Formats: sequence, C-alpha cells, structure tokens
Amino acid sequence: MSALDVRLQCTLRSAERRFDLDVAFEAHAHHCALMGPSGSGKSTVLMAIAGLVHAARGHVRIAGQTLLDTARGVDLPARKRRVGVVFQDYALFPHMTVERNLQFGVHRLGRRIDTGGMERVQALIRQFDLQALRSSLPRNLSGGQRQRVALARALATEPQLLLLDEPLSALDVPLRARLRRELAEMLGRVPVPTLLVTHDPQDAEALAREVIQLDNGRVVGQVFSPKVC
Repeated sequence: MSALDVRLQCTLRSAERRFDLDVAFEAHAHHCALMGPSGSGKSTVLMAIAGLVHAARGHVRIAGQTLLDTARGVDLPARKRRVGVVFQDYALFPHMTVERNLQFGVHRLGRRIDTGGMERVQALIRQFDLQALRSSLPRNLSGGQRQRVALARALATEPQLLLLDEPLSALDVPLRARLRRELAEMLGRVPVPTLLVTHDPQDAEALAREVIQLDNGRVVGQVFSPKVC
C-alpha cells in the first residue's frame, strides 16, 4: 500500500458508555488489517477514514493526498474521498438487481450510466463472475455471491483505498473458512490497496500482510507478516 497515514482523536458517547479514540499509525503493505476485540474502535477508525464518522482532531492521508487535516481545516466529504467501503452486512440495496447495485456505484463516482459507465459495470460483472446473476435480487444470492457483489460495487467507484468492515464476522465457521479463501483470491486480483477490520487472527493472517492491533481505542502493536495474500 502507498502509505496510509492516520491520526484520529474523537469521543463517542451513548447512554451506556463514553469511548475515547486516540490512534496513530502508518500502513505500507498493499493489504493491511486493523485487528482487535469488539469495542476496541476498529470500525470507528474505518468509518472516520471514509468520512462517515467525524474526528475532532487528526488527519488522514493516502499516498500523500490529504483527506482530513483538522489543524488546516481540511475535511473532504465522504463522496469526494475516493474510498470504497464493504460493510459488515454488505449493505446491498434489496430492491435492486446485481447490475443495478453496480450501476449505483458508478453513479456515486459522478458518472452517468452512458456507454462508459455501462462498460465499467460490465467489466466488473465479468471480473467477479456475476454474469448469471446480473438480474438477481440480493435475497436470492448466497453469502459468497453477496460478498462478490458488494466488493464489485465498492470498486465501481474507482477508489484509491478499499475498506472492509468485518466482512466475514456474521458467518458460521465452515462458511467463514470458505469465504475467507474466496475473498483472499479476489483481493489478490484487485489492484486497489485494502484495509480490513477484523477481530479474528485467522482473517488477518489470510487477508493481510501488515496488522495494526487496537485495544480500547489505542494502537497497541503493529506486525508486518511475510505472508502474501
């Protein structure tokens, strides 16, 4: 990965708790992971990088491009950050076919669905082997198929960084192992750098070369693995 430089501070409050996030790290591998127990702040960091959570102080830089710098008054809105997000539940539009879900990604890029936009959609359908599913609704897809559609839709925006928020956490053990292998194979064919959130060391080992470890809103370790995904 071209350097991802993150420094974030914010406080989140609910009726039950107050959570203080204070993290700083640089990541350089093409596939990286944020790993830690539930409630450690992983997803908050991911959403702050995407511009979906407001950070009180800090910065986010991708390959030298500044997306956020509170000291300088820079805070690009999410739609301008060129960051693709695959959510934990995939967040596919239930009333849209596979093809229409991908077209939405092209719309987010600010393109019309003209010849160029349709070529982008068709290329992603071929890349992720979705030809037979283009007219299917999400409710009729398997877990692995939904994962492929969500990944393709995130890439339709032509992001400079792909964020994956616990994409395997809701699955049972046998399905999780199979989709982990499939996701590793797919990410190996994707040229976009990725940052994955997970609480599972097996996910981190299979899908990332660099692992940033979080606990209670702080970075507590960073490991570079020789394993190539």
